[in-house]
Amino acid sequence: KMTVKVPFSLIPPNKLRQQARIFLPLSQKVKKLLPFLKIQLRYAQMEIEAREYLAMCLLATTIFFVFSTILIGINLALFAESKAAILLAPLVALFISLFVFLQQVNYPKLMANKRIRGVERNLLPALQDIMIQTNAGVPLFNVLVGISKNDYGELSKEFAKVVREINVGEPEVDALEKMVTKNPSLFFRRAIWQLVNGMKEGSDIGTVLHEITNALTSEQTIQIQNYGARLNPLAMFYMLVVVVAPALGITFLTILSSFLGLSSLATQFVLWGVFSIVLFFQIMFIGLIKSKRPNLIGDT
Repeated sequence: KMTVKVPFSLIPPNKLRQQARIFLPLSQKVKKLLPFLKIQLRYAQMEIEAREYLAMCLLATTIFFVFSTILIGINLALFAESKAAILLAPLVALFISLFVFLQQVNYPKLMANKRIRGVERNLLPALQDIMIQTNAGVPLFNVLVGISKNDYGELSKEFAKVVREINVGEPEVDALEKMVTKNPSLFFRRAIWQLVNGMKEGSDIGTVLHEITNALTSEQTIQIQNYGARLNPLAMFYMLVVVVAPALGITFLTILSSFLGLSSLATQFVLWGVFSIVLFFQIMFIGLIKSKRPNLIGDT
């Protein structure tokens, strides 16, 4: 079986999958609360049933809980003034373990989103490449082979699967349809479905691809406009939190320290604290900008 990784697991994936069978009855009940997990696993290319993956998550979380309880208990025993504080170890470990379990359950969705970004980032240039080559008279199969060997990231991997299916005797239309059903990207599925329908109806592939690329270009323009509209409030937030507030805060602290007679060590500690907060918000802002960036825009 294919190796399926579970984040925050303290034992190897293969052993985790074998030992997790004891949690299958419980995972079957938990599965009812997560109806989309099966689709997310398929889109993430994780060849495992939802209940089996949940069983792995439950076992990994249980082991993490036991390990965290022991580790936190030892630290509380060494550094806490009251021995009764050791009783807090299971509660703290339980809170952390619940967070870990949620991250493990959400992992297939994160992997599927990663595939979506990888596909949509290169979708428009790849379709334009296909259109140019088909208009030049290159057979579609040869075009697909070329796309699979070019540097289109996740998209090249998708077309490489199609090429393998065709090489073993699968018709081009059937191979493309099979690829669509397993791909999480809405724009990619829509584009390939249009191409497949055009092939079934006997339409000119070049014309079909021209319509597809025009539609994606229009969608890309809309996404860029929406992205620009989202950046305006984020830029205002950045200016207030990272520029204006620290400048006023440092000025206020300078005046306050002169009245309170703070030592140089205390002043340095406060300034380093302000620096840490500003750095945290800058990193958060960069991550927020990156997460809001539409996939169709690409890397440029």
